[in-house]
Amino acid sequence: MPNNKSAERRVRNSAKKQLHNRSIHTRLHSLERNFLELVDGGKPTEAAGAYKAVTSALDKAAKTHTIHKSLASRKKSRLAVRLLKLTKPAAAPAAEAKKA
Repeated sequence: MPNNKSAERRVRNSAKKQLHNRSIHTRLHSLERNFLELVDGGKPTEAAGAYKAVTSALDKAAKTHTIHKSLASRKKSRLAVRLLKLTKPAAAPAAEAKKA
């Protein structure tokens, strides 16, 4: 329970920011889920468009400190690997064979 005016203001502002951040997190989750469904469905062209939307949203969320920049970078990297495996399935085993 806030004891003065500034504390009441902070409670109101925190509630607004929490609602805004929650909507951004929900949107990120939805975009990522849609991308993964396209990858699992084997649709490389649609998945490439979805990847672009996901990475843009992740960068914007990181820029406003809604998520940490390392989290955005890590997610983008992992999603890129998934997209690359979908677009070039024959190249992946050859690369692994060279490592061994």
